[in-house]
Amino acid sequence: MTTIDWDAAADSFDEGPDHGLLDPVVRHAWARRLEGWLPGARSEVLDLGCGTGSLALLAAGQGHRVTAVDRSPRMVEQARAKLAGTGTEVLLGDAVRPPVGGQRFDVILVRHVLWLLPDPAAALRQWFALLRPGGRLVLIEGVWGGSGLPAERLTGLLSGFTERVHHERLSGDPDLWGGPVGDERYALVARAEPPRRHTEVIDVHLILRRGPDVLLARRAGTGYADGLLHCPSGHVEDGEDVREALIREAAEETGVELGPDEPRVALVMQHRGPGGNPRTGWFFEAEYDPARPPYNREPDRCSELAWFPLDALPDDMVAYGRAGLDGYRAGERFLIHWHEDGDPVAYQPRGVRRAVPLPAGGTGTGGVHHIELWVPDLETAERGWGWLLGKLGHVPYQHWEHGRSWRRGDSYVVVERSPDLTGGTHDRCRPGLNHLAFHVRDRAVLDALVAEAPEHGWRQLFPDRYPHAGGDQHVAAYLEDAAGYEVELVAGLGRAHPAPREPDPGPGAGERRRD
Repeated sequence: MTTIDWDAAADSFDEGPDHGLLDPVVRHAWARRLEGWLPGARSEVLDLGCGTGSLALLAAGQGHRVTAVDRSPRMVEQARAKLAGTGTEVLLGDAVRPPVGGQRFDVILVRHVLWLLPDPAAALRQWFALLRPGGRLVLIEGVWGGSGLPAERLTGLLSGFTERVHHERLSGDPDLWGGPVGDERYALVARAEPPRRHTEVIDVHLILRRGPDVLLARRAGTGYADGLLHCPSGHVEDGEDVREALIREAAEETGVELGPDEPRVALVMQHRGPGGNPRTGWFFEAEYDPARPPYNREPDRCSELAWFPLDALPDDMVAYGRAGLDGYRAGERFLIHWHEDGDPVAYQPRGVRRAVPLPAGGTGTGGVHHIELWVPDLETAERGWGWLLGKLGHVPYQHWEHGRSWRRGDSYVVVERSPDLTGGTHDRCRPGLNHLAFHVRDRAVLDALVAEAPEHGWRQLFPDRYPHAGGDQHVAAYLEDAAGYEVELVAGLGRAHPAPREPDPGPGAGERRRD
């Protein structure tokens, strides 16, 4: 802290061009700045560390009611003489705790005081408490010959009290100082508004899958996007995590009571509706259970629940909901969907696409990109593989003349009837691909898949050893399609294991190894 005898300096204080403002050019420059810092209407202004009252005189001359405070009796004496007849009250007291009682002010004006104080943050706290809501704190400071308060530091101190700080560089205006200056001089105008943390509503969306289909709800009576289709959804309430909110909303809207292990995170999307505020949506996928069919539990807010093909979604959907499902189908994990204010709420088939995928971690070198199987009959393969992969959580991805693909996460499986195909069947016992293995959630799901598989072109291998054909500790099913491709469906985590052996079809050939 710098110690200055302000009483001794009082008699010569006004000789400084920016103190006494005796030069008309300097006085006009400061008056012009004050007009920008102070409100246009008559306001209550508190000038702290007023010195001889030069700035207080300008503020009073602009129609404001001014209270001026200084701790130097001699400075107060000169200020009272200078401000006589203006209605300004000049008080003797400390600038940090001015003697103003419970009075509140529209503006607090402080010039070249804060840099002298041992605890600037404490002074700012006191001054903000003296401001009315929306009031202004005008701080004029600088750095002179290595002493002073840099603007960067003072701005940082103010960030604890407000987010609205306006900075004006004053060093480049020689009229303020009676000539050019080479040091840092500035003004900060801070509004008396508490820092506002950005907050967002958190949405949860249910992607309920029934094979290749997804459940959609038609909104009604909500006042937003009524008549349009959307996933069953809602928002997180106080005290909930996103999974709890999803389970609650699913039960409230569809009657489906999901267990905590059933929902799987499919996509996270930050979105903004036209003219609205940002929101963050968590999309969870879950499998349809025939024992728990969904039904419309909120007919006052939903006019229809219906199943739709995920790869042929209807157009009459909420735009950001359609973007979420399109991203899910494409295997995206993170999206931004930001409406412009003039955009429609409804999805527009030929409209501007606002979805921006964000790259996710874990997709670097070494990950499986895709697996491609060449098949002799595309139609048959599409029926069988489409059913199986759909049951395993893959979604239709690509569709072209000679092939189809289904995607899950960052990888996908292709079946293709290539014009370059040279054989009619796949022999898994020859060098090359033996089989593909997929996880399934548990034994109940495994049993259901085995029971349904024959209806979709798959036959079970090793049925007499089911479900332990791969070993006593390995729960799995082995299926083969008409083209000779084999899949292994593993319940639980599973581990690498010796492959089961099967009888050789040739007479007397004994057994051959299938690995």
